[in-house]
Amino acid sequence: MVRERSTGRPAGLQPEQMLRLCAATRVERSPDELIRFVAGPDGVIVPDLVRRLPGRGVWVTADRENVARAIASRAFAKSLKRKVEAPSDLADRVETLIVRRVMDALSLANKAGAVVTGFEKIDQNLPQGSVHALLHGSDAAADGCMKLDRKFLKSGGQDAASRIVAVLTVDQMSLAIGRSNVVHAALNKGGATERFLAEAGRLMRYRLGIAHQSAFSDASEAL
Repeated sequence: MVRERSTGRPAGLQPEQMLRLCAATRVERSPDELIRFVAGPDGVIVPDLVRRLPGRGVWVTADRENVARAIASRAFAKSLKRKVEAPSDLADRVETLIVRRVMDALSLANKAGAVVTGFEKIDQNLPQGSVHALLHGSDAAADGCMKLDRKFLKSGGQDAASRIVAVLTVDQMSLAIGRSNVVHAALNKGGATERFLAEAGRLMRYRLGIAHQSAFSDASEAL
């Protein structure tokens, strides 16, 4: 595998395929498992989730624990070899940005006609096998979630558990979809839904750790 610090690059290898060194753990990872940070003009460290900001990047494993570790160990200043400021609430700022990306992806899926809301409508659609992903408010009542989850696990295919998501609050879901009191939502199969699942997975891994690969990896055992 090729590393960012390598002097050469094999023909056909894209930059996004090169390993980067995490400034907090000193472990090399794929860019998809890392968050890029840069120093702004004022010397304050800012996250660059889309990897487009100018300047030398500092890469940190994409979870809250390692962002906090990078702050505590002064990894940003060490990597950039100059004085920079890493805000004490940087880990919170990163999560806020990722949450916004999840909400934007849900909003786009809704505009694309991929979203159904309301317990009864979702309950009726589940046996038909048309639901590809199931979304609950993180603060929703457990009994309603479990009732829909059981049906989805029966009709959604072998990997259905990985497509049950509860990363946004009811208020955040409602704001993204543009309706009041959205507690549950179902998404049909398509590109907009896949983008939402990718962003939701990123948020889940950020909160629980990079090794966590699904929203409810053991849901099928718990239900």
